[in-house]
Amino acid sequence: MPFSSPKIVIVGAGGVTFPLTLTADILSFPDLRDSVISLYDIEETRLNRTAGLVKKLISAHNLPTRVEVTTDMTTALNGARYIIITFQVGGLDAYKIDKDASAKYGIDLCVGDTLNAGGVFRGLRSLGALQAIAERMKELCPTALVLNYANPMAINCWGLNELGIRTVGLCHSVQGTTMMLASLIGADYKDVDFKCYGINHQAWITEFRDRGVDAYPRLREALNQKFPSPSVQSTHGEVVRGGSEELAVDHDADVYHYEKVRTEIFRTFGVFQTESSHHAGEYVPWFRKNKTLIDAYIKTRWDYYECGINFDMDAQVERMEKRCHEPLTASLEYGAGIINAMETNVPYVMYGNVPNYGAPGADAATGAHLIPNLPRNACVEVACLVDRNGVQPTAPGPLPPGLAAINRTNINVQELTVLAHQTGDPNLVEQAVAMDPLTGALLTLPEIRSLTREMLEQQSQWLPQFRKRS
Repeated sequence: MPFSSPKIVIVGAGGVTFPLTLTADILSFPDLRDSVISLYDIEETRLNRTAGLVKKLISAHNLPTRVEVTTDMTTALNGARYIIITFQVGGLDAYKIDKDASAKYGIDLCVGDTLNAGGVFRGLRSLGALQAIAERMKELCPTALVLNYANPMAINCWGLNELGIRTVGLCHSVQGTTMMLASLIGADYKDVDFKCYGINHQAWITEFRDRGVDAYPRLREALNQKFPSPSVQSTHGEVVRGGSEELAVDHDADVYHYEKVRTEIFRTFGVFQTESSHHAGEYVPWFRKNKTLIDAYIKTRWDYYECGINFDMDAQVERMEKRCHEPLTASLEYGAGIINAMETNVPYVMYGNVPNYGAPGADAATGAHLIPNLPRNACVEVACLVDRNGVQPTAPGPLPPGLAAINRTNINVQELTVLAHQTGDPNLVEQAVAMDPLTGALLTLPEIRSLTREMLEQQSQWLPQFRKRS
């Protein structure tokens, strides 16, 4: 049986699809239906739109769930047991600066939410807001668990962990990738088991079995046949100023899972990674050097910014209104399963982003070392058991050396970004961008310095941690 009714806060509830999906996930568990769902956002109009959908969902299923709608952080956090982070600080306005500034210097970002200058600055914007939330949490709900969905996942979770906030980061890349691989070899997903660990968006599926039998030989054959290496050897030439004009918005479409990038990495390092080729190519120096290479590896461009500005909000609201009347079934997202497990003590296994020194809230000085060949203070993605004792990460051991080496190139950027936020030192921002693998492959240090300083100036309204040094 659950504890007393939990208060579950959704921070950044002004979106439509994700807040309603999370609410439907929560309410799909009978023991969570008497929860208090607190919807919090700083933008009242969008918040009220979401609140109307959530109330319609609850009414359609005749549930006892109580809804709180507020633009006040104190009201939202007071007495909270779970806090779900879904925001994007600065929205598309800030993201456009990430994208345009990078393009000015010849770096084409199709996503830019995890690494590169875009990921660094998105992280800095988020960390300022997360610190304000953390400070209020310590007064109002010090034992609450943060379930972070906001990117850049590792940077955001790392920053919250450093502030002493119990945090687990949640993504769907492990589920999505393993389902795709099962489909590729014609396996039933319920017959598949696997081992996966690393960092968010770059975790490694080191084992993949179908009905207990190693399925990697079948995967290797299928991937090599479907995604051959492109017949291009260009590593020089004009830097990219933009990709294909055609846009793919549907995450389920074949083009989104056109996997030449991940398959190429697989050929060299022997293991498939989580997160799509559009994302994966931004985290390494090999695939986005120029337009020739990008076009060779990416069949059709999927562009996060273009998807955002072309988003049909009216149509999405209409779809969500229909969903309010559909049966309550949980999606692939982990959040509701975690809450249910902690409230009912029914065990649940998921993949979470946690400190490499152990469980959320663990003592960094005396904790574990889950992946020994990655830094102990890093944020890693591993399998976790959840029950009334909370989120309990497994210790999968060391990664194969080549995979750990790739992860460490990304962790360098993450660590420097967190330090830049903590100190307010713009030189550390420059260093974080300089250590980014793709940026370093394309730009000189003077160019990186100029790019970083321009972005700091253009985004100052969202970066209060640097204003205090001026």
